[in-house]
Amino acid sequence: MTAANGVAAIIVLAVTVYACTGLADYGAGVWDLAAGGRERGRRPRALIDTALTPIWEANHVWLIFLLVTLWTGFGIAFGAIMSTLFIPLALAALGIVLRGANFALHKDAARRGTRHLAGWLFGIGSVLTPFFLGAALGAVLSGRVPAGNAAGDELTSWWNLTSVSVGLLAVAMGAFLSAVYLVVEARRRGLPGLRNYFRIRAVGAGVAGLVLGAVALAALRADERQMFDRIVGRSWALIIIGVVALVATFALAVRGATRGVRVVAAVGVAALVWTWGVAQYPYLLPFDLTITAGAGAAVTQRWLLAWFVVALLVIGPALVLLYVLDQRGELGEDPTTSSTEDTPTPAGPVRS
Repeated sequence: MTAANGVAAIIVLAVTVYACTGLADYGAGVWDLAAGGRERGRRPRALIDTALTPIWEANHVWLIFLLVTLWTGFGIAFGAIMSTLFIPLALAALGIVLRGANFALHKDAARRGTRHLAGWLFGIGSVLTPFFLGAALGAVLSGRVPAGNAAGDELTSWWNLTSVSVGLLAVAMGAFLSAVYLVVEARRRGLPGLRNYFRIRAVGAGVAGLVLGAVALAALRADERQMFDRIVGRSWALIIIGVVALVATFALAVRGATRGVRVVAAVGVAALVWTWGVAQYPYLLPFDLTITAGAGAAVTQRWLLAWFVVALLVIGPALVLLYVLDQRGELGEDPTTSSTEDTPTPAGPVRS
């Protein structure tokens, strides 16, 4: 395997990790938006805030890593994607700003009305970003992003059935992952009412995701038959793994089980991401630019691989420690808050 292929594999790995972490954060915003009025949505929003606060910024490190690696290692592809898909990527960036700013504001604003408005903007941003990132991926997947500066159509490249269905699939998968993770959080904190609340939503979002996945495949078959044939021909085993993992997550959620359910859900989403990666190889931009043709200098590729190892050794343990401390209940804004039935607190795990 060449250094360029190694860097491309790292990019797919970064997309996978971001899908299993950052996408779930956006899903939490979707459930915050759909929780209802102030009183009706108070308990689920409180759990979302408590679960999300310690880790939400760390989860999005992978998006920055992905962008930096792409523009450094494959500048031609980066330029083509950013110029042709400027509109959806700009709207995704707007969603990131709305989400980040208003997640902080809706907890700390002095006025209740301001907090409520900030909560709405947080939820809207959490829908915008995964949808438009998914639409951009759909544009690449369907071969609508040729190499060159703004060489593809700036509107029809992403506003088509394939891209829209992939965008909606990204929103549904984020909502699914988030609901699964929140089921486990509610169980860990001893909140049976909220566990059932998010369990129902996990099943609903998972079913929506399976339906949207089928729609996306059907749209791709009509749109770009070569890529469709690659997915069903090369990646059929990964598709089966993904579907089986998602069905297993449904079964665990319906039974009320929480042990291992987050891992199973993440495996399902990861398998779907690698379905795309395996099908698209060796192209950066199907079917116009290969990894070899679009790669930067060989020395640049080798340095990227070296710094990936350094980053893995330095940042990896810190992220693991963050997640371990979070799951032990040792992180939180107010650890002295007492718990009541269905009122989440940052207390440690509750076992039963």
